[in-house]
Amino acid sequence: MTNKPLLIFDFDGVIVDGLYEYWESSRTTCLKILGKSSNSSLLPLEVPPAFRQLRPWVHKGWEMVVLAAELLSPESSLLKNGSKSFSENYDQRCKEVLNKWQWSPDFLQYELDNVRREAIINDLPHWLASHQAFPEVIKRLNQFNSEGIEFGIITTKSAEFTDKLLRFLDLKPAILYGHESGSKPTLLLDLLKHRTIKGFIEDRRSTLELVLKTPGLNLLPCYLASWGYLKPEDSTNLPPNIHLLEPKTLATPLASWS
Repeated sequence: MTNKPLLIFDFDGVIVDGLYEYWESSRTTCLKILGKSSNSSLLPLEVPPAFRQLRPWVHKGWEMVVLAAELLSPESSLLKNGSKSFSENYDQRCKEVLNKWQWSPDFLQYELDNVRREAIINDLPHWLASHQAFPEVIKRLNQFNSEGIEFGIITTKSAEFTDKLLRFLDLKPAILYGHESGSKPTLLLDLLKHRTIKGFIEDRRSTLELVLKTPGLNLLPCYLASWGYLKPEDSTNLPPNIHLLEPKTLATPLASWS
């Protein structure tokens, strides 16, 4: 067993920007469930502004299918009242859409994962190219090993799809956990039983706050990635144990991060 300390990274919004793929997959999934052609003009091929604006609120992949369904319905609360109104009661709005269509999160996640598998089988180069890596982050990840640090990834994306992207990017994390492995706080607690974790880098402030409220994780150094999918107010009035991580700081030695 290695004694090297670990830095744990989120994936979507921290290592890669996959907004185009998120929309393409969720759009296709929604149309497939509703029995519409994937070439349907009911939903635009381009990423809708409302989808882009609401991405910082998305926690799990199935929620993106919910947003696609809302953008498909002329009388939906999203189209009638706008993304700001939808975001103000985001969780409740998602539940209302689930109830309206009589869908479950597990059903939507299953269908979304299958659409992604089909996309990979049918045109892997296109699927890979629909994710844009953050160059500064990739460069930094490749430097950590020479500094005696390993990096790991805990993501709400499936490990199956994350691994394909990591191979494409030629990144070799020491550990990789996807949404099927459990919650981020639980996985971090398990890792701390046999590894030293020097920091957790995430672009979802609420996740960092949840981690710090978890017994056993309250002293874990947490970093909010400034380049990620942040809500407008996420980077202001941060609690003492959450540090805003800018790209220029990421490029410096770990000891200078906070």
